[in-house]
Amino acid sequence: MQSIQTAQPTTIWNKTFISIFVANMFLNLSKQMMSTLITKYADLLGASAVMVGVVSSAFAVTALIFKLIAGPVNDTFNRKYILMGSALVMAISYFGYGISSSVNHLIIFRLVQGAGQAFSATVCLALASDSLPTKKFAAGISYFSLGTVVCQTIGPTVGLALAESIGYSQTFYVGAGVMVMAAVMATRVHTTTSSARKKFRFSLNNVVAKEALLPAAMMMLMSASYSCVHAFLIIYAGDRGVDSASIGLYFTVYALVMLIARPLVGKLSDRYGLGKTLIPALCCYALAFVLISISNSLWMFLLSAVVSAFGYGTCQPSVQTLCMKSVPRERRGAASSTNYIGDDLGNLIGPVMAGTFVTQFGYTAMWRLMIIPLGIVVICLIVFRKHIAGIEKRFAAMDQLSEEA
Repeated sequence: MQSIQTAQPTTIWNKTFISIFVANMFLNLSKQMMSTLITKYADLLGASAVMVGVVSSAFAVTALIFKLIAGPVNDTFNRKYILMGSALVMAISYFGYGISSSVNHLIIFRLVQGAGQAFSATVCLALASDSLPTKKFAAGISYFSLGTVVCQTIGPTVGLALAESIGYSQTFYVGAGVMVMAAVMATRVHTTTSSARKKFRFSLNNVVAKEALLPAAMMMLMSASYSCVHAFLIIYAGDRGVDSASIGLYFTVYALVMLIARPLVGKLSDRYGLGKTLIPALCCYALAFVLISISNSLWMFLLSAVVSAFGYGTCQPSVQTLCMKSVPRERRGAASSTNYIGDDLGNLIGPVMAGTFVTQFGYTAMWRLMIIPLGIVVICLIVFRKHIAGIEKRFAAMDQLSEEA
Protein backbone atom coordinates (compact mmCIF):
# COMPACT_ATOMS: atom_id res chain seq x y z
CA MET A 1 0.00 0.00 0.00
CA GLN A 2 1.44 3.34 -0.99
CA SER A 3 0.78 7.00 -0.56
CA ILE A 4 2.20 10.17 -1.95
CA GLN A 5 3.77 11.73 1.09
CA THR A 6 4.36 10.76 4.68
CA ALA A 7 3.60 14.29 5.90
CA GLN A 8 0.49 16.30 5.07
CA PRO A 9 1.33 19.02 2.51
CA THR A 10 0.53 22.59 3.53
CA THR A 11 0.27 24.27 0.12
CA ILE A 12 -1.46 23.33 -3.13
CA TRP A 13 1.53 24.09 -5.33
CA ASN A 14 3.98 21.70 -3.68
CA LYS A 15 6.64 19.87 -5.73
CA THR A 16 4.61 16.70 -6.13
CA PHE A 17 1.44 18.50 -7.22
CA ILE A 18 3.39 20.61 -9.73
CA SER A 19 4.97 17.46 -11.22
CA ILE A 20 1.59 15.75 -11.57
CA PHE A 21 -0.01 18.92 -12.93
CA VAL A 22 2.63 19.27 -15.66
CA ALA A 23 2.54 15.54 -16.49
CA ASN A 24 -1.25 15.73 -16.80
CA MET A 25 -0.90 18.78 -19.05
CA PHE A 26 1.41 16.88 -21.40
CA LEU A 27 -0.94 13.88 -21.37
CA ASN A 28 -3.97 15.95 -22.30
CA LEU A 29 -2.17 18.18 -24.80
CA SER A 30 -1.03 15.14 -26.75
CA LYS A 31 -4.46 13.48 -26.47
CA GLN A 32 -6.29 16.59 -27.69
CA MET A 33 -3.84 16.98 -30.59
CA MET A 34 -4.58 13.43 -31.70
CA SER A 35 -8.37 13.57 -31.21
CA THR A 36 -8.93 16.03 -34.06
CA LEU A 37 -6.51 14.31 -36.44
CA ILE A 38 -7.25 10.61 -36.17
CA THR A 39 -10.61 10.70 -37.98
CA LYS A 40 -9.27 13.03 -40.69
CA TYR A 41 -6.34 10.66 -41.20
CA ALA A 42 -8.70 7.68 -41.41
CA ASP A 43 -10.65 9.52 -44.11
CA LEU A 44 -7.42 10.14 -46.04
CA LEU A 45 -6.71 6.41 -45.86
CA GLY A 46 -10.03 5.77 -47.60
CA ALA A 47 -12.26 4.86 -44.65
CA SER A 48 -16.01 4.97 -45.16
CA ALA A 49 -18.15 7.18 -42.91
CA VAL A 50 -19.03 4.15 -40.81
CA MET A 51 -15.39 3.15 -40.42
CA VAL A 52 -14.43 6.71 -39.50
CA GLY A 53 -16.93 6.41 -36.65
CA VAL A 54 -15.42 3.08 -35.63
CA VAL A 55 -11.92 4.57 -35.59
CA SER A 56 -13.16 7.53 -33.54
CA SER A 57 -14.82 5.43 -30.82
CA ALA A 58 -12.65 2.28 -30.81
CA PHE A 59 -10.51 3.50 -27.90
CA ALA A 60 -13.60 3.63 -25.64
CA VAL A 61 -13.92 -0.18 -25.82
CA THR A 62 -10.53 -0.93 -24.27
CA ALA A 63 -10.75 2.13 -22.01
CA LEU A 64 -13.90 0.78 -20.33
CA ILE A 65 -12.54 -2.79 -20.17
CA PHE A 66 -9.25 -1.78 -18.56
CA LYS A 67 -10.96 0.61 -16.16
CA LEU A 68 -12.33 -2.52 -14.49
CA ILE A 69 -8.80 -3.25 -13.22
CA ALA A 70 -7.55 0.34 -13.04
CA GLY A 71 -8.89 0.79 -9.51
CA PRO A 72 -7.20 -2.24 -7.87
CA VAL A 73 -4.01 -1.64 -9.88
CA ASN A 74 -3.83 2.00 -8.72
CA ASP A 75 -4.46 1.00 -5.11
CA THR A 76 -1.92 -1.85 -5.13
CA PHE A 77 1.12 -0.71 -7.09
CA ASN A 78 3.19 2.46 -7.03
CA ARG A 79 1.11 5.06 -8.84
CA LYS A 80 4.21 6.84 -10.11
CA TYR A 81 5.16 3.84 -12.24
CA ILE A 82 1.56 3.30 -13.37
CA LEU A 83 1.53 6.88 -14.68
CA MET A 84 4.85 6.35 -16.45
CA GLY A 85 3.70 3.07 -17.99
CA SER A 86 0.33 4.38 -19.17
CA ALA A 87 1.98 7.43 -20.77
CA LEU A 88 4.45 5.21 -22.63
CA VAL A 89 1.66 2.90 -23.84
CA MET A 90 -0.17 5.92 -25.27
CA ALA A 91 3.08 7.15 -26.83
CA ILE A 92 3.40 3.77 -28.60
CA SER A 93 -0.15 4.11 -29.92
CA TYR A 94 0.55 7.59 -31.33
CA PHE A 95 3.77 6.38 -32.94
CA GLY A 96 1.69 3.55 -34.37
CA TYR A 97 -0.68 6.03 -35.99
CA GLY A 98 2.30 7.55 -37.77
CA ILE A 99 3.40 4.24 -39.29
CA SER A 100 -0.12 3.00 -40.08
CA SER A 101 -0.90 2.47 -43.75
CA SER A 102 -4.43 1.11 -43.40
CA VAL A 103 -7.59 1.71 -41.40
CA ASN A 104 -7.20 -1.68 -39.69
CA HIS A 105 -3.81 -0.62 -38.35
CA LEU A 106 -5.33 2.60 -37.01
CA ILE A 107 -8.03 0.64 -35.17
CA ILE A 108 -5.43 -1.62 -33.56
CA PHE A 109 -3.39 1.29 -32.26
CA ARG A 110 -6.60 3.09 -31.24
CA LEU A 111 -7.37 0.12 -29.00
CA VAL A 112 -3.85 0.36 -27.57
CA GLN A 113 -4.49 4.03 -26.78
CA GLY A 114 -7.67 3.12 -24.91
CA ALA A 115 -5.77 0.65 -22.72
CA GLY A 116 -3.26 3.33 -21.70
CA GLN A 117 -5.91 6.00 -21.30
CA ALA A 118 -7.88 3.83 -18.88
CA PHE A 119 -5.02 4.12 -16.39
CA SER A 120 -3.66 7.61 -17.15
CA ALA A 121 -6.77 9.61 -16.21
CA THR A 122 -7.56 7.61 -13.07
CA VAL A 123 -4.01 7.56 -11.73
CA CYS A 124 -3.47 11.29 -12.33
CA LEU A 125 -6.57 12.18 -10.31
CA ALA A 126 -5.52 9.81 -7.51
CA LEU A 127 -1.97 11.21 -7.43
CA ALA A 128 -3.20 14.80 -7.44
CA SER A 129 -5.62 14.04 -4.59
CA ASP A 130 -2.86 12.52 -2.47
CA SER A 131 -0.60 15.55 -2.96
CA LEU A 132 -3.13 18.15 -1.77
CA PRO A 133 -3.62 19.66 1.69
CA THR A 134 -7.00 18.66 3.10
CA LYS A 135 -8.15 22.20 3.88
CA LYS A 136 -7.56 23.25 0.25
CA PHE A 137 -8.67 20.01 -1.38
CA ALA A 138 -11.53 21.32 -3.55
CA ALA A 139 -9.50 24.32 -4.71
CA GLY A 140 -6.60 22.01 -5.57
CA ILE A 141 -8.78 19.69 -7.67
CA SER A 142 -10.17 22.75 -9.47
CA TYR A 143 -6.66 24.00 -10.26
CA PHE A 144 -5.67 20.51 -11.40
CA SER A 145 -8.62 20.33 -13.79
CA LEU A 146 -7.60 23.66 -15.36
CA GLY A 147 -4.68 21.91 -17.05
CA THR A 148 -7.17 19.78 -18.96
CA VAL A 149 -9.19 22.87 -19.88
CA VAL A 150 -6.16 24.66 -21.31
CA CYS A 151 -5.26 21.59 -23.39
CA GLN A 152 -8.83 21.29 -24.68
CA THR A 153 -8.50 24.89 -25.87
CA ILE A 154 -5.12 24.74 -27.59
CA GLY A 155 -4.58 21.04 -28.37
CA PRO A 156 -6.83 20.70 -31.44
CA THR A 157 -5.50 23.95 -32.92
CA VAL A 158 -1.88 22.89 -32.39
CA GLY A 159 -2.53 19.46 -33.89
CA LEU A 160 -4.24 20.83 -37.00
CA ALA A 161 -1.56 23.49 -37.54
CA LEU A 162 1.23 20.92 -37.28
CA ALA A 163 -0.55 18.53 -39.65
CA GLU A 164 -0.82 21.26 -42.27
CA SER A 165 2.84 22.27 -41.94
CA ILE A 166 4.68 18.97 -41.42
CA GLY A 167 2.12 16.29 -42.32
CA TYR A 168 0.05 13.78 -40.37
CA SER A 169 2.69 11.14 -39.68
CA GLN A 170 5.19 13.65 -38.33
CA THR A 171 2.48 15.24 -36.15
CA PHE A 172 1.67 11.82 -34.70
CA TYR A 173 5.37 11.43 -33.88
CA VAL A 174 5.32 14.84 -32.16
CA GLY A 175 2.31 13.69 -30.13
CA ALA A 176 4.22 10.57 -29.12
CA GLY A 177 7.16 12.76 -28.06
CA VAL A 178 4.90 14.94 -25.90
CA MET A 179 3.56 11.78 -24.26
CA VAL A 180 7.13 10.64 -23.53
CA MET A 181 7.67 14.03 -21.84
CA ALA A 182 4.67 13.21 -19.63
CA ALA A 183 6.38 9.95 -18.64
CA VAL A 184 9.57 11.87 -17.84
CA MET A 185 7.64 14.30 -15.62
CA ALA A 186 6.15 11.32 -13.82
CA THR A 187 9.66 10.36 -12.67
CA ARG A 188 9.67 13.57 -10.58
CA VAL A 189 6.61 12.50 -8.58
CA HIS A 190 7.61 11.64 -5.02
CA THR A 191 5.91 8.55 -3.65
CA THR A 192 6.58 6.30 -0.68
CA THR A 193 5.73 2.62 -0.43
CA SER A 194 4.99 1.07 2.94
CA SER A 195 6.42 -2.25 4.03
CA ALA A 196 2.91 -3.68 4.41
CA ARG A 197 2.35 -3.82 0.69
CA LYS A 198 -1.14 -4.87 -0.39
CA LYS A 199 -1.42 -7.83 -2.75
CA PHE A 200 -3.22 -7.34 -6.02
CA ARG A 201 -6.73 -8.73 -5.82
CA PHE A 202 -9.47 -8.34 -8.41
CA SER A 203 -12.87 -7.95 -6.81
CA LEU A 204 -15.94 -5.77 -7.21
CA ASN A 205 -14.96 -3.86 -4.07
CA ASN A 206 -11.57 -3.03 -5.57
CA VAL A 207 -12.96 -2.12 -8.99
CA VAL A 208 -15.78 0.09 -7.72
CA ALA A 209 -15.65 2.14 -4.52
CA LYS A 210 -19.19 1.80 -3.16
CA GLU A 211 -18.60 4.91 -1.03
CA ALA A 212 -18.17 6.87 -4.28
CA LEU A 213 -21.25 5.53 -6.08
CA LEU A 214 -23.40 8.57 -5.26
CA PRO A 215 -20.99 11.16 -6.73
CA ALA A 216 -20.24 8.80 -9.64
CA ALA A 217 -23.97 8.57 -10.41
CA MET A 218 -24.17 12.37 -10.24
CA MET A 219 -21.20 12.57 -12.62
CA MET A 220 -22.95 10.19 -15.03
CA LEU A 221 -26.08 12.36 -15.10
CA MET A 222 -24.13 15.59 -15.61
CA SER A 223 -21.94 14.07 -18.33
CA ALA A 224 -25.03 12.70 -20.10
CA SER A 225 -26.39 16.24 -20.35
CA TYR A 226 -23.12 17.85 -21.38
CA SER A 227 -22.30 15.23 -24.01
CA CYS A 228 -25.17 16.48 -26.18
CA VAL A 229 -23.37 19.84 -26.49
CA HIS A 230 -20.46 18.20 -28.30
CA ALA A 231 -22.79 15.96 -30.28
CA PHE A 232 -25.40 18.46 -31.48
CA LEU A 233 -24.39 22.09 -30.84
CA ILE A 234 -22.66 22.65 -34.20
CA ILE A 235 -25.58 21.10 -36.13
CA TYR A 236 -28.15 23.06 -34.12
CA ALA A 237 -26.23 26.34 -34.51
CA GLY A 238 -26.12 25.78 -38.27
CA ASP A 239 -29.90 25.41 -38.30
CA ARG A 240 -30.09 28.73 -36.43
CA GLY A 241 -27.91 30.50 -39.00
CA VAL A 242 -24.54 30.37 -37.17
CA ASP A 243 -21.80 28.74 -39.26
CA SER A 244 -19.49 26.07 -37.87
CA ALA A 245 -16.41 28.32 -37.92
CA SER A 246 -18.14 30.92 -35.74
CA ILE A 247 -19.73 28.48 -33.29
CA GLY A 248 -16.23 27.17 -32.52
CA LEU A 249 -15.89 30.31 -30.40
CA TYR A 250 -18.39 28.73 -28.00
CA PHE A 251 -15.78 26.24 -26.80
CA THR A 252 -13.05 28.89 -26.64
CA VAL A 253 -15.18 31.22 -24.51
CA TYR A 254 -16.27 28.28 -22.35
CA ALA A 255 -12.66 27.28 -21.69
CA LEU A 256 -11.46 30.82 -20.99
CA VAL A 257 -14.26 31.54 -18.50
CA MET A 258 -13.51 28.26 -16.72
CA LEU A 259 -10.00 29.53 -16.01
CA ILE A 260 -11.68 32.03 -13.67
CA ALA A 261 -14.71 30.03 -12.58
CA ARG A 262 -13.07 26.80 -11.41
CA PRO A 263 -10.55 28.25 -8.92
CA LEU A 264 -13.21 30.63 -7.58
CA VAL A 265 -15.79 27.92 -6.99
CA GLY A 266 -13.10 25.58 -5.63
CA LYS A 267 -12.20 28.12 -2.93
CA LEU A 268 -15.89 28.64 -2.10
CA SER A 269 -16.35 24.86 -1.82
CA ASP A 270 -13.46 24.60 0.66
CA ARG A 271 -14.98 27.43 2.71
CA TYR A 272 -18.72 26.66 2.62
CA GLY A 273 -18.86 22.98 1.63
CA LEU A 274 -19.63 21.23 -1.65
CA GLY A 275 -23.35 20.95 -1.01
CA LYS A 276 -23.83 24.72 -0.83
CA THR A 277 -21.89 25.45 -4.01
CA LEU A 278 -23.11 22.61 -6.21
CA ILE A 279 -26.80 23.57 -6.32
CA PRO A 280 -26.16 27.16 -7.58
CA ALA A 281 -23.71 25.74 -10.13
CA LEU A 282 -26.32 23.23 -11.32
CA CYS A 283 -28.83 26.05 -11.70
CA CYS A 284 -26.34 27.87 -13.96
CA TYR A 285 -25.87 24.63 -15.86
CA ALA A 286 -29.63 24.29 -16.44
CA LEU A 287 -29.91 27.96 -17.43
CA ALA A 288 -27.23 27.40 -20.09
CA PHE A 289 -29.44 24.78 -21.77
CA VAL A 290 -32.43 27.15 -21.73
CA LEU A 291 -30.28 29.83 -23.36
CA ILE A 292 -29.09 27.43 -26.06
CA SER A 293 -32.69 26.43 -26.79
CA ILE A 294 -33.66 30.06 -27.54
CA SER A 295 -30.38 31.14 -29.21
CA ASN A 296 -30.62 32.46 -32.77
CA SER A 297 -27.38 34.46 -32.97
CA LEU A 298 -23.73 33.99 -32.10
CA TRP A 299 -23.75 36.32 -29.09
CA MET A 300 -26.55 34.31 -27.46
CA PHE A 301 -24.60 31.07 -27.92
CA LEU A 302 -21.53 32.74 -26.41
CA LEU A 303 -23.61 33.96 -23.46
CA SER A 304 -24.71 30.38 -22.86
CA ALA A 305 -21.02 29.35 -22.95
CA VAL A 306 -20.24 31.81 -20.15
CA VAL A 307 -23.15 30.55 -18.05
CA SER A 308 -22.23 26.92 -18.78
CA ALA A 309 -18.66 27.53 -17.60
CA PHE A 310 -20.04 28.50 -14.19
CA GLY A 311 -22.34 25.47 -14.44
CA TYR A 312 -20.86 22.23 -15.73
CA GLY A 313 -17.39 23.74 -15.73
CA THR A 314 -17.50 24.00 -11.94
CA CYS A 315 -19.83 21.08 -11.17
CA GLN A 316 -17.45 18.53 -12.67
CA PRO A 317 -14.42 19.18 -10.41
CA SER A 318 -16.73 19.61 -7.39
CA VAL A 319 -18.24 16.16 -7.89
CA GLN A 320 -14.77 14.73 -8.53
CA THR A 321 -13.71 16.24 -5.22
CA LEU A 322 -16.67 14.63 -3.44
CA CYS A 323 -15.78 11.31 -5.06
CA MET A 324 -12.19 11.44 -3.77
CA LYS A 325 -13.23 12.67 -0.32
CA SER A 326 -15.58 9.71 0.12
CA VAL A 327 -12.80 7.12 0.55
CA PRO A 328 -9.62 6.72 2.61
CA ARG A 329 -6.34 7.65 0.92
CA GLU A 330 -5.44 4.03 0.16
CA ARG A 331 -8.67 3.54 -1.88
CA ARG A 332 -8.44 6.67 -4.02
CA GLY A 333 -7.50 4.59 -7.05
CA ALA A 334 -10.83 2.77 -6.87
CA ALA A 335 -12.66 6.07 -6.27
CA SER A 336 -10.99 7.67 -9.28
CA SER A 337 -11.88 4.67 -11.42
CA THR A 338 -15.48 4.80 -10.19
CA ASN A 339 -15.67 8.50 -11.06
CA TYR A 340 -14.45 7.95 -14.62
CA ILE A 341 -16.71 4.94 -15.16
CA GLY A 342 -19.64 7.24 -14.31
CA ASP A 343 -18.28 9.86 -16.70
CA ASP A 344 -17.83 7.31 -19.51
CA LEU A 345 -21.34 5.90 -19.04
CA GLY A 346 -22.77 9.42 -19.23
CA ASN A 347 -20.88 10.09 -22.44
CA LEU A 348 -22.21 6.86 -23.91
CA ILE A 349 -25.89 7.26 -23.04
CA GLY A 350 -26.18 11.05 -23.34
CA PRO A 351 -25.95 11.42 -27.14
CA VAL A 352 -28.31 8.46 -27.65
CA MET A 353 -30.84 9.97 -25.27
CA ALA A 354 -30.51 13.42 -26.85
CA GLY A 355 -30.78 11.96 -30.37
CA THR A 356 -34.00 10.22 -29.40
CA PHE A 357 -35.42 13.49 -28.07
CA VAL A 358 -34.44 15.30 -31.29
CA THR A 359 -36.19 12.65 -33.40
CA GLN A 360 -39.35 12.75 -31.32
CA PHE A 361 -39.62 16.41 -30.28
CA GLY A 362 -37.03 18.51 -32.15
CA TYR A 363 -33.89 20.35 -31.08
CA THR A 364 -35.49 23.07 -28.95
CA ALA A 365 -37.31 20.54 -26.80
CA MET A 366 -34.20 18.34 -26.58
CA TRP A 367 -32.10 21.07 -24.96
CA ARG A 368 -34.78 21.63 -22.35
CA LEU A 369 -35.40 17.93 -21.73
CA MET A 370 -31.68 17.41 -21.09
CA ILE A 371 -32.18 19.54 -17.96
CA ILE A 372 -34.01 16.58 -16.41
CA PRO A 373 -30.79 14.69 -15.46
CA LEU A 374 -29.58 17.89 -13.75
CA GLY A 375 -32.82 18.07 -11.79
CA ILE A 376 -32.20 14.51 -10.59
CA VAL A 377 -28.74 15.57 -9.39
CA VAL A 378 -30.30 18.45 -7.42
CA ILE A 379 -32.78 16.01 -5.85
CA CYS A 380 -29.86 13.73 -4.90
CA LEU A 381 -28.06 16.65 -3.24
CA ILE A 382 -31.16 17.48 -1.20
CA VAL A 383 -32.13 13.90 -0.29
CA PHE A 384 -28.56 12.87 0.58
CA ARG A 385 -27.45 16.18 2.11
CA LYS A 386 -26.74 14.53 5.48
CA HIS A 387 -24.70 11.80 3.78
CA ILE A 388 -22.68 14.41 1.87
CA ALA A 389 -22.15 16.41 5.07
CA GLY A 390 -20.92 13.20 6.70
CA ILE A 391 -18.36 12.71 3.92
CA GLU A 392 -17.08 16.25 4.54
CA LYS A 393 -16.84 15.65 8.30
CA ARG A 394 -15.00 12.33 7.91
CA PHE A 395 -12.58 13.94 5.49
CA ALA A 396 -11.91 16.78 7.93
CA ALA A 397 -11.41 14.22 10.70
CA MET A 398 -8.82 12.38 8.59
CA ASP A 399 -6.99 15.69 8.20
CA GLN A 400 -6.97 16.17 11.97
CA LEU A 401 -5.59 12.67 12.52
CA SER A 402 -2.86 13.33 9.94
CA GLU A 403 -1.82 16.52 11.73
CA GLU A 404 -1.75 14.80 15.13
CA ALA A 405 0.29 11.93 13.69
